[in-house]
Formats: sequence, C-alpha cells, structure tokens
Amino acid sequence: MCVHIVGDSSAKLSAIGSLLAEKLPIASELLGKANLRGRDVHAVIVAADLRDIDNISALKDLGKDLSRVSKRIFLIDQRSRLSIVQAYALGATSVLTHPVNAATLLAELLEPGTVESRLPAGSTSEQAAAAGAACFAAMFAAILRGAPIDIEAAKSVGRNITDNIAEHGLGDWLATVRRHHEGTFQHCLLVTGVAVDFGLSLGLAPADVERLCSAAIFHDIGKAKIPLTILDKPGLLETDERILVETHPTVGYEFLKDQSGVSVEILDAVRHHHEYLDGSGYPDGLCDSSISDLVRMLTVSDIFAALIEYRSYKPIMPREQAYDILRGMNGKLEVPLVKAFRDVALTR
Repeated sequence: MCVHIVGDSSAKLSAIGSLLAEKLPIASELLGKANLRGRDVHAVIVAADLRDIDNISALKDLGKDLSRVSKRIFLIDQRSRLSIVQAYALGATSVLTHPVNAATLLAELLEPGTVESRLPAGSTSEQAAAAGAACFAAMFAAILRGAPIDIEAAKSVGRNITDNIAEHGLGDWLATVRRHHEGTFQHCLLVTGVAVDFGLSLGLAPADVERLCSAAIFHDIGKAKIPLTILDKPGLLETDERILVETHPTVGYEFLKDQSGVSVEILDAVRHHHEYLDGSGYPDGLCDSSISDLVRMLTVSDIFAALIEYRSYKPIMPREQAYDILRGMNGKLEVPLVKAFRDVALTR
C-alpha cells in the first residue's frame, strides 16, 4: 500500500510521516503543491485546518484526482460538526482528529471498508458512537451538496448501535455519547440510542426495532440546512429562528423521498416526529389517529433525549426530571406509551 500525505504545514507532514515510515511506503507534499495525477496511490491522508479558506480552495482543486483514491482519511484540527461535515463534503471517506496515534492511523489505513460498515461484533460504545457521528456527518454533507446518501451504511450503523445497547445497556451509551460528542450529532446519537432501548424494552420484533432505529437515525437529517449559529444557540430562539428550525422535518422528508431504500414509514416518521396528539405540533398539525405508532415512539424518544443531552450552557437534566416532564404532557403524548417508557427513562 502506497500512502500519500498532504498537509498544510511541514510540521504536520513530518509528524504523520514519522508514524508510518517504518510500516508503509509513503510520500508527502504540502497542500498547495500536491499533485496526485498519474500516481499509484492507495490511500491519501489529508492533514489540514478546514477553517482556512485557502486550504478548502486547494482541496477543491485537488478534488477530481482525490476522488480516484479509494481511501481518503482527513485529519482535522477541531472535532466540530462543521469541520466534520466540511471534510466529508471535500471527499473524506473517514475523519480523525489531529494529532493521532500510530495504532489508530494504521488501523484506519489497513482495515477494509469505511468506519460506518466495518465495526466488529462486540465493539465498544466509543467505536459505535464514533461510527454513528461519522455517518451523520456524511449524510449532512450529502444534503449540503445535493448528493445521495448511503442508506445501507446508515442502517449498518444502526445495527451496530442496537447490538451495543443490547450488550452494554442504555446508561453506558448515554454517558459515552455525552462525553465524546456535541450539538446536533450528540442529539441524533442520543435519540437513536433511546429509541432502540425503547424498542428492546417493549419486546418488539428485531425488524420493528430496526425500523424504529432507522427512523431515529434519519429523523433530524433536515437540520443540515439550518445554520449552526441557530442550532447551537444558547437560550431561546427568536421568532424567525424558530420558524426556520421548524422547517427541518419537511426538508428532511423532501430530501429522503427521492432516495431509494427509504420506506414510507420512515418518511412519515421524519416528517411527523414533532406532531402531537392534540394537533398542536408541526409541520402538518396532525392529531390522534393520524399519527402512527412508529412516530409516537420516536416522538417520546426525541423529547426525552433533548431534555437529557449535554450542552455547554446548561447542566444535564436528571433522567427522573425529564421523565416527569414527559408525564406532564397529557393530551400531547400517548399516556400508555409514556408509562411503558418508564423503565427506559429510569432503570435501564
């Protein structure tokens, strides 16, 4: 395997090269001078600050030749949602945070497949959560550039999360996600974990648990179109900001309806996970029998996950308090379903 390292500084090229020099044949170039055309390259490592406009421009120029390389690992300086999405939009097949150790980098280079599809059985919560975050980043990037998303990779990530929660429990998942992830990706990972555990606690058939998991994975995909300044804003949103945020179910639905492999049930869940039984939800003001069982379970999971997630500007709400809020939403949520959710909220 020939590995080509492209970096925005000589220091990065030297540091990464020293990790691999004894293991693999490598070549390296500064980003602005990189040329992959006609070279026999099996993997490219890009180490660049994606907050720098010049770096982004140089990577776009390199894009056509970069896309011919099957494995494209981006090492980013800050593990923020914006940097991850930017990396995937520029062609990454996987994303790591710089600095990185030799073992992690070699594992990424030598293992077949992408992070979304190659987690081993019995993988840790950290591995499953990292794969999930990478999957969300890839989907958000696809929406931003109008490209199709990898439905099967997303479902594979869902199976990894389901297996992990079945083995290690919901508490371990919640702690891991809140420790290592932030913002919208944290929320999506929490909702997926809570929804999966809800399905498992109800004794749903494996196919139904997978359906609920997929609905959770895709439910907030429309938020890719919402500016980060609004999504991660501390405190209350202005009226125009709230209106914009409330477009995300429709945006997600409109994008996914043209993707092959997304069922009508999942589309319904993406569009209607903010609907309430009393008709006070959005975007369609559905009520009572118009709301499917899948949507009802997802909505309970979504609200609970939002209440207990970690944000830098607020402490984590205790699970008991979050469950009391759910119980107080009489008329909006199905009472027997909220009662059934008690074990997930408090004991599992």
